[in-house]
Amino acid sequence: MDYSVRLVSPALLLVVLLTTGQQQGGTPTQACWMSCQRHVVDTALRARTCASCLPGGRVDSWVRTLAGQRPIPRAPLVSAMKDSDWRVRWAAVRADAQRLGVSDRRALADWVLAQPVASNLDACLTAARAAAEAGTSSAKFLREGGPRGANAAARVWGRRDAIREALELELYSEDLSVRSSALAHLAAFLGRKPARVVLEAMASRPERADAVIASALKVVAGRNHTSVGRLLVDEAKPGEEARINRLFAVYSKELEALQPELTGTDPLQRRRAVEGLRVYGPLATRELERALGDTDRWVRRDAARALAEAEGVPLRTAAERRMASSEATQARPWLEAMAREKGCAAFFLGAARDRDLPVAVRGAALAQLSDCGEGTRERVATLEPFFNDGQPPLRAGAVRALSGLTTRHPGVPEVTSRALRDPAPEVVSAALELLTAQRQSSRGDEAALLLTSDHAEVRVAAAEALEQIGRASHVKALAGCLREDTEAPVRVAAAQALGRIGGAQAAAALSDAAARDADAHVQHVSREALRRLGFGH
Repeated sequence: MDYSVRLVSPALLLVVLLTTGQQQGGTPTQACWMSCQRHVVDTALRARTCASCLPGGRVDSWVRTLAGQRPIPRAPLVSAMKDSDWRVRWAAVRADAQRLGVSDRRALADWVLAQPVASNLDACLTAARAAAEAGTSSAKFLREGGPRGANAAARVWGRRDAIREALELELYSEDLSVRSSALAHLAAFLGRKPARVVLEAMASRPERADAVIASALKVVAGRNHTSVGRLLVDEAKPGEEARINRLFAVYSKELEALQPELTGTDPLQRRRAVEGLRVYGPLATRELERALGDTDRWVRRDAARALAEAEGVPLRTAAERRMASSEATQARPWLEAMAREKGCAAFFLGAARDRDLPVAVRGAALAQLSDCGEGTRERVATLEPFFNDGQPPLRAGAVRALSGLTTRHPGVPEVTSRALRDPAPEVVSAALELLTAQRQSSRGDEAALLLTSDHAEVRVAAAEALEQIGRASHVKALAGCLREDTEAPVRVAAAQALGRIGGAQAAAALSDAAARDADAHVQHVSREALRRLGFGH
């Protein structure tokens, strides 16, 4: 052990050990610490510099701290340019550039040219990776490094085989961050797509190593906001089917492992799982199609967005394709996703006016306007033609589109009253949903009268409205509904409303239903409502 390391404060060393012990392999904190210890010899300078590695610093954090010293010490920088980590070497070059008062690229070009050709791989590799990190080629990167930049670029390109070999070796590192970085840098240096680099590297590697490089491609795809499926499909060439299928087999196993999360009971977990599918692109089409039917609208919306990305088309294009041949339930996820897009109002109104679409889809498009924040000021006037349309689904959709407005918005109360008297039950149900969404408590009596409607869907909507806007005076009607209605969904809605309003009469009706109702679900909901009111266990 180097004696100078033992001169570090015991307390500080303890902090390092505790911090690095919580991280896999002790990185990056430990790597930073050890790098600093290797290159900073002066004890006092080391104490000031190495502390920047805590907590959780980058491997080159200490070099940046060193560059803040005045004057900047040169000896540690010269030593750091020989470090095994290119990030430390590049940080040392930048710090030396600061010391000399020249540009980073000028210092890099000078460093590359100063090294003997036989031993300049570290310098050339640093230049290649620094350029890739900046999103450009090494030639362009170094040409901006002054009069010697072109010569330095030529020197780097002359070592391309050695650079490629070094980076390909890192493609199979145990550390995912190392191999994904190597893949991105090698692709940028060679001017090739990451998938092409992977497929070429696989030619000389056994199949058992496929999972290692497949994970690197997945990380790079995520960083580039694309998917491994799209990268491989776009890059595939004749004769490479076997290698592509090897990668597909790896990703298929990962998709299988996601199944429990995609079907779990927690909607947030399912949303995270859908988000995780995006990096697979076309390979996850089956899973994303299933997620379109999820009970949670946010999961459905995310799945629609991910499917559009997998197809390589804008969300609007994917939505238009689905709507042209879909029923309302199949179109719903795409409409929900479009509600957060720029131009959503024009999209929904255009769909509603398109007579080639199924009328149910047109009505659903109108209803989705409620989640679109565009055109709210003139919404009632815009929807007026649909309020009077001969097609009930369009009238109902237009009414639902108002739920994003308030009752103070001009025209909303009048439209609501008209819809509550509409001869079509689906329009009346939409109006009752509007009362619920807008908490129109002054219209509870109107909702209570509709508990005697001839249409079960209206009676359900009326009871659901009273759950939000009902008062004690509505308990009698709801209790009668719970006791006498022939449809179980209506009785369920009535029980839920009674459980919220409460009171002795409500408790009595719920107790009777819990004991005597012929439907097990009605009994269960009644018992739960009683518990909320403080009765039962």
